[in-house]
Amino acid sequence: LRMAAAAAGQEKQLAPTLLSFFIYNPKLGPKEGEEEKKILFYHPNEVEKNEKIRNVGLCEAIVQFTRTFSPTKPAKSLHTQKNRQFFHEPEENFWMVMVVRNPIIEKHKDGKPVYEYQEEELLDKVYSSVLQQCYSMYKLFNGTFLKAMEDGGVKVLKERLEKFFHRYLQTLHLQSCDLLDVFCGISFFPLDKMTYLKIQSFINRMEESLNIVKYTAFLYNDQLIWSGLEQDDMRILYKYLTTSLFPRHMEPELAGRDSPIRAEMPGNLQHYGRFLTGPLNLNDPETKCRFPKIFVNTDDTYEELHLIVYKNLTSPFSLPATASIPPTLEFCRKLDSIVGPQLTVLASDICEQYNINKRISGAEKEPQFKFIYFNHMNLAEKSTIHMRKTPSVSLASVHPDLMKILGDINSDFSRVDEDEEIIVKAMSDYWVVGKKSDQRELYVILNQKNVNLIEVNEEVKKLCATQFNNIFFLD
Repeated sequence: LRMAAAAAGQEKQLAPTLLSFFIYNPKLGPKEGEEEKKILFYHPNEVEKNEKIRNVGLCEAIVQFTRTFSPTKPAKSLHTQKNRQFFHEPEENFWMVMVVRNPIIEKHKDGKPVYEYQEEELLDKVYSSVLQQCYSMYKLFNGTFLKAMEDGGVKVLKERLEKFFHRYLQTLHLQSCDLLDVFCGISFFPLDKMTYLKIQSFINRMEESLNIVKYTAFLYNDQLIWSGLEQDDMRILYKYLTTSLFPRHMEPELAGRDSPIRAEMPGNLQHYGRFLTGPLNLNDPETKCRFPKIFVNTDDTYEELHLIVYKNLTSPFSLPATASIPPTLEFCRKLDSIVGPQLTVLASDICEQYNINKRISGAEKEPQFKFIYFNHMNLAEKSTIHMRKTPSVSLASVHPDLMKILGDINSDFSRVDEDEEIIVKAMSDYWVVGKKSDQRELYVILNQKNVNLIEVNEEVKKLCATQFNNIFFLD
């Protein structure tokens, strides 16, 4: 029906958008007349004061009301005709709320626009995950809300929230959020044992000679090879590196391809490397040595570290490391001289492996299936549905309706603990299969004419045998 109407050229689809985003703490303004004190951050800021208070009050009421029915699990979302509200309490009494406008179909009747809200299009789990990531990303760069309160009370917390979310909210592209946001996984680079051991010993040697380096990670393209960080910290740091830091540095690099690399550095012919965070020119004694701070292990030891990201320019290698004290220019020069040449040597080994991987997977040019795989134990994620992520959008190469079916299957999976399989017949020639087996999830989209259920099942078995031969899926 939708496609028929679209063909008539009479309607326009408007994607979901962020209407408001706010953080409040009901304990901060308990008395009447003090409601404004509860609000720690509110976007958009232009909203009239009384409306902010009213919206926060409404969320408080909803949360309290639902608590009477389910004291342990407070409200996660509220569905209305025009929008959907998502609630998250990351720390006790600190509430984050995101209000997303439902997608709209705009039609024209008698020359006037008529809006139809699509109430069932948004997936709760996807947008709840986006909201939780907002908190994780804030915490990575600022530590917890409570820490800000200890550092300087409400004033400091408000300043930090304003500074961080003013920029971060601009990077939320709600129209392209999907199942990958639920997983927030990590794409790993498959390596043979020998090369992996070489990398491990290189990292051990480096951490030994640069003793302020605390944790190191190692990436090729946007794939992780090695990480010394805790899983949850690496997960969010990986998201920051691949969707924000690396793409930001890609554009100027591509633009300046023809210029001589680091011509200002005489005698630096043995390697090409530079810092993505920190000093731009190591030869300038006046250069600033500023590194972003990150906070890891916030649940127990609470470590405050400096994020150093070093990149090899001739191959897509990056080495994010963290240092316990602020690195000096002297330290940066030392890192450059130790790591630069080593990366260049490792590059050839890994490029070789990369070409082997490409040859193996490139056997079939245009397969009849696309898939997403996720492993909850090591956060490994693999998708042939998504094209390369850009800072603004992660593009899925399939119809949004199919992505929604994947999300629905995932929601069904999360309700049960047992292994299961779901097969769905979707639009015209599409079949969607979801398999959940022992902490692993696999979603396959097949596009084949005139096939039946048994044949679809056979195809998925074939896929598992070729792509996941070392992973045991229970049947």
